[in-house]
Amino acid sequence: MLIREQLEAMEKENLSQYATLSANSRGRGREEAQCDIRTVFQRDRDRIIHSKSFRRLKDKTQVFLTPEGDHYRTRLTHTLEVSQNARTIAKALRLNEDLVEAIALGHDLGHTPFGHAGERALNEVCSMGFEHNVQSVRTVEILERDGQGLNLTKEVLDGILNHQTSSMPFTLEGKVVRLSDKIAYIHHDMDDAIRGGILTDDDVPAEIGRVLGFSTKERLDHFIHDIVSNSQDKNDIVMSPETAEAFKKMRQFMFRAVYQSPIAKAEEHKAEKLVQTLFHHYIKNSNELPDEYKRLMESGDSLERVVCDYVGSMTDHYAIAMYEEIYIPKSWPVSHSYK
Repeated sequence: MLIREQLEAMEKENLSQYATLSANSRGRGREEAQCDIRTVFQRDRDRIIHSKSFRRLKDKTQVFLTPEGDHYRTRLTHTLEVSQNARTIAKALRLNEDLVEAIALGHDLGHTPFGHAGERALNEVCSMGFEHNVQSVRTVEILERDGQGLNLTKEVLDGILNHQTSSMPFTLEGKVVRLSDKIAYIHHDMDDAIRGGILTDDDVPAEIGRVLGFSTKERLDHFIHDIVSNSQDKNDIVMSPETAEAFKKMRQFMFRAVYQSPIAKAEEHKAEKLVQTLFHHYIKNSNELPDEYKRLMESGDSLERVVCDYVGSMTDHYAIAMYEEIYIPKSWPVSHSYK
């Protein structure tokens, strides 16, 4: 028996009746031979980790634009924290950790430079709209591997697409990531805001603290325990009504105090302007697009779609560098100056 088959048998023996078994995957868009060692979801995880879009997450904004400090979260560290939270919950509920990890690591691959500011900017200028969850699926389906995509399983694609509040994945593993994403950003955005001097733990309203805890550590611990205890032996992933209501109030508090804070968001209008300026530039100068993006147009994609792909894929620093190269005058070489 192959190692993969042994792993599949162990899943069937040990996982919850509600777990998604690797052997029962709905498959990939393109048929391919199975690996003799790894299950399908392990392969998906590995493909995501080795992708260019995953590596670019290290230089994409989470909340604070290009912060001057080594300990603020980036889109990559956010992704890793989502993965860790999700795997903890999945293990406790005996769900498929490999599927959870693959979804978590891939859920933000389509995010723009400068976080949600960049996403808003592209959504405003692109007639087709721009949503990072949809772009994450396009990234793994089409943009990676020079137009070939990663050919991920349908379960992973569904989890990536439906990790937002307005959607719901069809697997419990996808639902775990969906909630883990929310508790991760509430936890670490509060931590970063405290580090940045925008908030203190004492600023959290007492009615929220009495339910969730009075420190970032206490709140994260409460969320994970609450989800696990309220989801055991159920075909669903849920919080208790009390925690869900406190979480809703916590998000509202974070929007008022952090996400819409003049201090934290002082530079966002510049980032939005930069992203939109690059978009309009490449619409007018499509000859400057890299060859891999020109090939997408040759395959039938519209110019607008492809420009969104290119600008949306940029890291914060690369977007700034391209803006400077195009619009900022360069110093005249010394050799041409008067002597």
